Amino acid sequence: MRVAVAFDHRGVHLRDRVLETLREGQHEIVDLGTDTDAVRIDYPDKARELGEALQAGAAERGVLVCGSGVGAAVAACKMRGIRAAICHDGYSAHQGVEHDDMNVLCLGSEVVGPSLAAELVEAFLGARFDGGERYVARLRKVEAMERQMSDG
Repeated sequence: MRVAVAFDHRGVHLRDRVLETLREGQHEIVDLGTDTDAVRIDYPDKARELGEALQAGAAERGVLVCGSGVGAAVAACKMRGIRAAICHDGYSAHQGVEHDDMNVLCLGSEVVGPSLAAELVEAFLGARFDGGERYVARLRKVEAMERQMSDG
């Protein structure tokens, strides 16, 4: 799977472990950077880059990391077609894909450590959308909201 990754200056602290996990899973990495905490990088900028990569088809899913994961999720969800969620437990990381077709996993580098981050990335990427009628119907409602809200 092609996976876009992006980190702000605080999220960069999980960078090595996230990339290692992706390599171990033999995923193709679309690295949108940040590789240092020396310069402040705002999470909305990284969320936009990652969202645009998914919208353009450059990646199928994304992993977005900031200090708490909250700002990254808020910003990413402003983009059409992006279903991002903060997940700090394994159940949410896979269930968000299976039931809600989540396509961006947001993590907080100051909330989870490297080992848990690896487990969450694996759960997220190992999950597939269920496609059941009730899940598709809910997803269509979300998509309708997105169109209505962005169009006026």
